[in-house]
Amino acid sequence: AWNTPPPMRPIVKAPSGLSKRFQGSIASVTQRSPIIAGNFAVWGGMFSTIDCTLVHIRKKEDPWNSIISGAATGGILAARNGVPAMAGSAFIGGVLLALIEGIGILMTRIQAEQFQPAPPTLEDPAQLGGSPNYS
Repeated sequence: AWNTPPPMRPIVKAPSGLSKRFQGSIASVTQRSPIIAGNFAVWGGMFSTIDCTLVHIRKKEDPWNSIISGAATGGILAARNGVPAMAGSAFIGGVLLALIEGIGILMTRIQAEQFQPAPPTLEDPAQLGGSPNYS
């Protein structure tokens, strides 16, 4: 158990019994949640800063701003780990934001199709039956 890698230590050292494991997992989540929230806040703040800067510079608001912002944010946050990590994180950030933007555009188009008026149906007067009464 002493040579267990760090991600597996909580599993190996977890107390036996379902209720004890549940209590341990709740304690672990309680300890880690401020760290995760802080990381998310840093990512969101940097993303928003870059996105707003791009809107100001480019004078247009389109999906490219979000995609570039995601790539730049991923790259900047991975800067301490070297250029290969920056490139990988920038690529992943750009791809994820491209997927998010693409799904958003797709959903908008699908929803817009629901509200298009139906094409008018022209009925042939001969099929209506009866004779026209032109008096």
